[in-house]
Amino acid sequence: MNRIVRQLRNAARVLRDEGLLGARMLLVEKRHNRREARRYRRWLETKGRLTEADRNAMRSAIDGFRGRPLISIILPVYNVDEKWLRHCLDSVAKQIYPNWELCIADDASTAPHIRPLLTEYARRDERIKVSFRTENGHISAASNSAVGLATGEFVVLLDHDDELSEDALFWVASEINSFPETAMIYSDEDLMDEGGRRYDPKFKPDFSRDLLYSTNLVTHLSGYRTALLRSIGGFRVGFEGSQDYDLALRVIEQVTEDRIRHIPRVLYHWRVIKGSVAFAMEEKSYAHERARLAIREHLERSGYPAATLEAAHNLHRVVYRMPEPEPSVSMIVSSEDEDAHASIKRAEFNEARYQIIFPERSYATRAEWLNEAAARATGDVIVFVDSSLFPRNIQVVDELVRVAIQDGIGAVGAKILRGDMFVEHTGLVIGPDLTPHAAHYGFPRSSPGNISRNVLIGNCSAVSLSCMVVSRRVFESCGGFDTSVPCDLMDVDLCFRFRETGRRIVVVPDVEFVRRGKQAVRKVADAELKRFRQRWSKYSERDPFCNPNLKRDGSFEIDV
Repeated sequence: MNRIVRQLRNAARVLRDEGLLGARMLLVEKRHNRREARRYRRWLETKGRLTEADRNAMRSAIDGFRGRPLISIILPVYNVDEKWLRHCLDSVAKQIYPNWELCIADDASTAPHIRPLLTEYARRDERIKVSFRTENGHISAASNSAVGLATGEFVVLLDHDDELSEDALFWVASEINSFPETAMIYSDEDLMDEGGRRYDPKFKPDFSRDLLYSTNLVTHLSGYRTALLRSIGGFRVGFEGSQDYDLALRVIEQVTEDRIRHIPRVLYHWRVIKGSVAFAMEEKSYAHERARLAIREHLERSGYPAATLEAAHNLHRVVYRMPEPEPSVSMIVSSEDEDAHASIKRAEFNEARYQIIFPERSYATRAEWLNEAAARATGDVIVFVDSSLFPRNIQVVDELVRVAIQDGIGAVGAKILRGDMFVEHTGLVIGPDLTPHAAHYGFPRSSPGNISRNVLIGNCSAVSLSCMVVSRRVFESCGGFDTSVPCDLMDVDLCFRFRETGRRIVVVPDVEFVRRGKQAVRKVADAELKRFRQRWSKYSERDPFCNPNLKRDGSFEIDV
């Protein structure tokens, strides 16, 4: 009943504050969430349950492993309900992969059932080690005590009221066998209520640095090479509530991204009970402030001074510091509409820092005339933008410029809205045939989307040329647009070439452009698309920024 009352009050607030459009968007989001909940239930029935044949296949695979690494599960415990602790411990005992040890540190619990329960499990299985701390030091200190018990080459983190899937450690060991240089692992996860019902899956992309700066992409299940974790000093006291987030940020400072592995399987079930962040984002609000501190300190250590602000859903937004003097900007405005050209000329962008360029149309292809326009650009940063898109002001464009000038960045895009204020795209998802699809098309502008990527800064495989911001130096170093590529694929081709040099493609959904009129439809002949696939065949197998459990059509729907 309380949930229904909260929903009704929220609907009334939206209607009051945002009007009929806001109420419509809320209804669309609710329908989408109900549809995805049904899809996940079907996914669990068809893909989310292990059969005995699956278990036997995993046991056979273990017999064939080149190595069977010892995996140390790190479990800090403090005054948790006996029921949930037993569920947690039993989930470890049921692991298909046998070469594990459970390292438990009780943080001086006062609940009388904790010590005898842990002692019982330790007596039952020699792989279970328990340390009873004499004083309460909170989760960072307790986690470090548990790490002190570890003898495995890899550690996996577990909270005292959560559960591992029974195949969790099998997939961790399999990944280590397949990629021996692995330093850090994370998996997909879902929530589990007190009745054991699983829901709200987090189907994550492969490692996305800029998304990690916006939300704890890693969370659960997470694992690290033990020597690496110890070399950075383990968990930091003072970051309780976001100690695992801070740990992940310090780890990625030490390793190359190819040593960070994502297992696209739901291997962890996060228990939803009152008092946990899983119950509500408002719980443990101090954790969010400490997370922003951890991000800011990481960026400072990495040489990227920035502010870290609160974003949607109490998550995070990085705002890089603008250098002095501020970079100059060349805006290349693409349109056949002369009236649009005139309106741009009259706009407030026509100032000292901004050069406005209208491409000459005397060239055979769009790539040629955009390259010619870029050759005339004098700005440090180039903004390619359709004249049918309208930003709110100069500051909006500067938000994209702040990101584009950072080392390691290829192209930056914004959230493009249709005239009805629903999403046209937040980046592009690359389909199996390399056709680009609009990410989050048709979503309400403030709807979270796939793990909040419709509202948080993150990475994607490509951004549309309708709004693309690049450093002029980076653009020139990659040779500009390839004139041999079909017109409607040259933005994707450029982004692929940026990625080949190790540069990231970033979407900044906080920055919104509204399109006046209809979006142009991409038209690529089958023969041209075939040649494009031959050129970029390695990108057809999967889009690393779209989880393989989701459709690759931009909808991020669960694939059942």
